[in-house]
Amino acid sequence: MARPRFNSNHQTEAPVRMSRIRGEQIRQAHWLWPFLAPYRRDIFLGSMLLVLGTGLSLSIPWLMGQMIDRAMGGSGSGEALGQIAMVLGAILAVQAGISFVRIRLVITMAEKVLADVRDHTFRHLVQMPMVFYMRHRVGELQSRLSADLSQIQDTVSSTLMEWLRQILVLIGGLLMLLWISWKLTLFLLAILPLLILIAVVFGRKIRRLAGNAQDELAKAQVVVEETLQNISMVKVYTGESLQGDQYRRGLSATVDQVIKAAQYRGAFAAFIVFGLFGSVVLVLWYGASLVQAGGMSVGALSGFVLYSTFVGGAMGSFAELYGQVQKAFGATERVHDLLQESSEGVWWEGKAPFQWPQGGASLQLQDLSFAYPTRPEMQVLSKVNLSLNAGERLAVIGPSGAGKSTLVSLLLGFYAPDHGSILVQGVDLRSLCLSDYRQGIAVVPQDLMLFGGSIAENIAYGSPHATLAQIREAASQAHALDFIESFPAGLDTVVGERGIQLSGGQRQRVAIARAILRNPSLLLLDEATSALDTDSEKAVQLGLDSLMKGRTTVVVAHRLSTVRDADQIMFLDKGVVQEFGTPAQLMAVSGGRYRTWLEDQARVHGPG
Repeated sequence: MARPRFNSNHQTEAPVRMSRIRGEQIRQAHWLWPFLAPYRRDIFLGSMLLVLGTGLSLSIPWLMGQMIDRAMGGSGSGEALGQIAMVLGAILAVQAGISFVRIRLVITMAEKVLADVRDHTFRHLVQMPMVFYMRHRVGELQSRLSADLSQIQDTVSSTLMEWLRQILVLIGGLLMLLWISWKLTLFLLAILPLLILIAVVFGRKIRRLAGNAQDELAKAQVVVEETLQNISMVKVYTGESLQGDQYRRGLSATVDQVIKAAQYRGAFAAFIVFGLFGSVVLVLWYGASLVQAGGMSVGALSGFVLYSTFVGGAMGSFAELYGQVQKAFGATERVHDLLQESSEGVWWEGKAPFQWPQGGASLQLQDLSFAYPTRPEMQVLSKVNLSLNAGERLAVIGPSGAGKSTLVSLLLGFYAPDHGSILVQGVDLRSLCLSDYRQGIAVVPQDLMLFGGSIAENIAYGSPHATLAQIREAASQAHALDFIESFPAGLDTVVGERGIQLSGGQRQRVAIARAILRNPSLLLLDEATSALDTDSEKAVQLGLDSLMKGRTTVVVAHRLSTVRDADQIMFLDKGVVQEFGTPAQLMAVSGGRYRTWLEDQARVHGPG
């Protein structure tokens, strides 16, 4: 965005800029209309009920004035006064019924709209590419789904209707004031511009400070999110105080902004009390002089004062309502920006459908190069080439940071290569429908987290129509059924948040069962046993052996048995293929990288 230029005309340009900003805000808020459109009948009915209720409320001061005039003039009988009182009571009863129906209708509509928006936003979020999650923190995204959408809900359910009601009260009240006494109304209007100007100035300042407080609170919430997600690491490194201090700093910054806003709110409230009631005193003084001169009746003056209170209250509420609407505009802008992000569905829209062959698929990498979009200057993979036949097993080895896990991410379609291509069955991955492509893939990563449901639900994730018998068979092939049946609830055992109720080896075997049930054509194993103890590793390896049979498999390997059973081996270092070939071919290279690595592994771990 270009930096704004300041010149001698900046004072006259400011209103133009503000008008453009408001126009842009309103334009961006248009994305809400498709969610509101199905409820336009409810919106129209709620608006009509609001107009009717406001009209009834505006009749009350006039009727009260009529009652006072009849009582003071002596012309009103007890029966006439009773009739006016009955009319007032009936109006209040009808108005109460209208308010009940309107509020229930509007809140129900707003809740449904919010549910629709939340659903749409969440579905859009889960379709975002991985690079999106590299740029955004989880706490920030949760704030969009919670705080921002709740702000939009409040605006739809109450703020907009209240804004309309106050406008009707202001216009209707001014018309009634003119009808009762145009002289007294002009006197009142002479005071209003100053009140409006000061209210607008206060409202803008309060809105800006409230927005700052909301931003600071969102930053503090990110600390909470990250702390709870990594609570074990926090405890291991005794970071409780550190995280507490970070959260406290965020809260202190929020409190500072809130206190500043409170000072302006307090000053604004003091101004409203002084200005509003001071104007009432002045109106009473001038109105009393008109009554003395015979220019108006006492009842008319009483009604005028009540209408003045209505008008003053409506004016006093505009600054607060304006601030709420502006906060809602800020929330809609943030959600709108989020929804404008390109999803994976957009990237792969209109691509060719893809049907995986049975028994695996051929895989080729041609001059594959890649750098993460957030670190474009750091080349992670450089001109990687390989050819893997259907059903073959590729072991990818190399030191940490060699690009092994990045290669798996590219094969999963998380990122698109900067140069070169990935060919599946001879077809460039870029040209395939991403959802079709991923239907034939299963992955067992090193750092595995399960969903918080039952073991059966976690195994069936990715195969939602699987039967209980199929789930049990997959668990059996993964050598997981023994430990599952040791639990009282068996497959219905709840694994807890992120699978915390299970050990690392148990989680890995559940993940293997999930992959077996999916029956993939391409299997990706990213150091699936590297974090396990020897006993757990042996059990998991048995499951992996069952899983890899008859499938094209890419294994980021550290276990010697896995490497020796591979059809092809790729040795990566700093993103470059140092060696590629069969185990026998690479072992024949004296002093080769693979042979040296294998001898080192055998010395450290013994024969695998």
